[in-house]
Amino acid sequence: MDSKKKVPLLNKVAYGIGTGGGNIFNQIAAAFLLQYYTDTAMISAGSIATMFLVCRVFDGISDLLMGGVVDKTRTKWGKARPWLMLSAPLTLIGIYLLMNVPLGMSDGAKLVYAYVTYIFMAVIVYTIYGIANTALLPLMSRDHEETTMLATFSAIGNNLIGLIAGASITPLVLNLGWQKASLVLGLVACLMIGFSAFLNKEAAADEDSAEELKALPLKEQLPAVLKNKYFFLLLLVGVFSLLMNANAIGAQIYYCNLVVGNPMFMSTLMTAGQLPGLIILFAMPYISKRWSKQMFLLIGAVLLIVGFA
Repeated sequence: MDSKKKVPLLNKVAYGIGTGGGNIFNQIAAAFLLQYYTDTAMISAGSIATMFLVCRVFDGISDLLMGGVVDKTRTKWGKARPWLMLSAPLTLIGIYLLMNVPLGMSDGAKLVYAYVTYIFMAVIVYTIYGIANTALLPLMSRDHEETTMLATFSAIGNNLIGLIAGASITPLVLNLGWQKASLVLGLVACLMIGFSAFLNKEAAADEDSAEELKALPLKEQLPAVLKNKYFFLLLLVGVFSLLMNANAIGAQIYYCNLVVGNPMFMSTLMTAGQLPGLIILFAMPYISKRWSKQMFLLIGAVLLIVGFA
């Protein structure tokens, strides 16, 4: 695939499908995992909240390490693709282990199992997938408009498949149980990520851009980043977004069970929460040519504040 040529539509669709496959784990972790741990595995909410916090710290470290690994990777399949290929079967294994805590264990043993499997899936497997999938996008094309379109297909795939997965998890669990449901969800995620990994190729860098593509050592990157005020501003945006999503989405399953008294209403809430954003995404390639990313960020922040209020 020439770095200057247009990316075929099939490859854009495949990249979006791969991104959506990774979002299946996000849907499980954000909306259902806490309820599974507390109501099915019977682990205390305080212990699980501590586990999530501890694993977030490890996750930040693993992101930095994996970024360095991808930078240094040189294979005939490229830099990011080999890791994306590896993440597909590991996602199946991780999701299955995550949602199958042995219920006959003691409380302490169940908590240890939760720690080990959550670290494996969220800190190791999802980091491999996330860094590789993100790195693949600019490696598929060096054309600005093409990378914008790839990002749009990625967002559409992420939201569409996330919407379908989020609306399907509750009926899957009610009809099949957690064990079989986790196997189905893990297998679907594996196939979607694998589809993107095996179909897409990294663009060959020409001689003029070869020097530009050389990775800077972390010891040079980190001091430069820490001097950049916009990095810290966007870091705050990211932190607030995670807090918002964790509280809003994580509370939904309890709201459906305890207030509404109908766990199937979770499918309705997931649809109402994601469908409008999905519709807007289809217009993004055209609107993005008129306004800056800064303006989009500002509009999005204002709408979020008004919506939650």
